[in-house]
Amino acid sequence: MAIQVAGIVKNSIVDGPGIRYAVFVQGCPHGCPGCHNPQTHPFTGGRQMGAEEIFQDFCRDPLVKGITLSGGEPFCQAKPLAELAKRVHGAGKDVVVYTGYTWEELAASQDPDIQALLGQADLLIDGPFIQELRNLELSFRGSENQRLIDLNKSRAQGRAVLWEG
Repeated sequence: MAIQVAGIVKNSIVDGPGIRYAVFVQGCPHGCPGCHNPQTHPFTGGRQMGAEEIFQDFCRDPLVKGITLSGGEPFCQAKPLAELAKRVHGAGKDVVVYTGYTWEELAASQDPDIQALLGQADLLIDGPFIQELRNLELSFRGSENQRLIDLNKSRAQGRAVLWEG
């Protein structure tokens, strides 16, 4: 199953905790003014890669803590990214997902592919980038409205639980 990829950063320390393999997907419906990755907004562009191809490249570096799915909007390609995330978990690594949607919007979705990707994520950085709330001192996010949500605790408690990392 193909993933439309805008780019990959193999050793990121800014896209989640630890050393991360960051996949930036192509295509985003949000179009947030001031977005850090505006080149990922069009749904055309980038290149197609298979989940297995990305996973094999991810596995080449034993030092990475996990994979980060960013964009673009990962939930626009939820099905193949959920497949990739499942493989990453099978390798004993974690999954971080950035999204312009809120956790509440995603949790309420009836789309099984969205639920599959949400179910494979350990940490969700949610909410649109809001230029007026920009704060360069925040960890792993750009604006103060965005939250770092511990999805394992959130699933157990049935509500958004903020990450304490």
